[in-house]
Amino acid sequence: MTIGLISDTHGKITNDVLDHLKDCDEVWHGGDLGTIDVKDQIDALGIPFRGVYGNIDGKEIRAELPLNLEFDVQGIKVFITHIGGYPGRYTGRVKKILHESRPDIYICGHSHICKVMRDQEIGTLHMNPGACGHQGFHSLRVMLKFEISSGKIENLRAIELGKRGKLKS
Repeated sequence: MTIGLISDTHGKITNDVLDHLKDCDEVWHGGDLGTIDVKDQIDALGIPFRGVYGNIDGKEIRAELPLNLEFDVQGIKVFITHIGGYPGRYTGRVKKILHESRPDIYICGHSHICKVMRDQEIGTLHMNPGACGHQGFHSLRVMLKFEISSGKIENLRAIELGKRGKLKS
C-alpha cells in the first residue's frame, strides 16, 4: 500500500503534487488544507483520503475533518493531528495522547519543516511532510511517500516539489 503524505497546502494543491499522488493507494493530509477545494481535487483522483483540520482551516473544513485522527492500516497504528510537536518537544495535549495510545506512526504538520524521526521512548515514528503549498515561510515545497507492507514502513522518501511561490498550476 502506497501512502502520499502531504500537509500545509494552504488553499492550493498544484498539478505536480496531484501527479505524485496518482499512484497512491491513500492520501493522508496533516492539516491546513486552506480550502475544501483541496480535498475535492484529491477526491477527484478516486483515492481514499484521510486528514485533519489545521489552525487556518475554517468551519467548512472543520465540519468534514477532525482535530485528531486515529486508525489502523495493514498492521500499523496511525495518529494524525496538525499541531503537536516532535519527539522531545510535544505539546501537552499530544504528549498525553501518544503516551496513552502509542501509535506506530505519529503525523503532524504546521511547522512547514519536513522531519522524520523515531521517538525511542515510546517507539513511535514521527513524520512531518513539510509544506507542499505556496503560502508560508518555507522555501522548498516537500511531501512524503512510503509503502506499508505486512506491518512495516518501507521505501520512505521525501519528494522535493520546487520553490514556494513559483506557481505552475
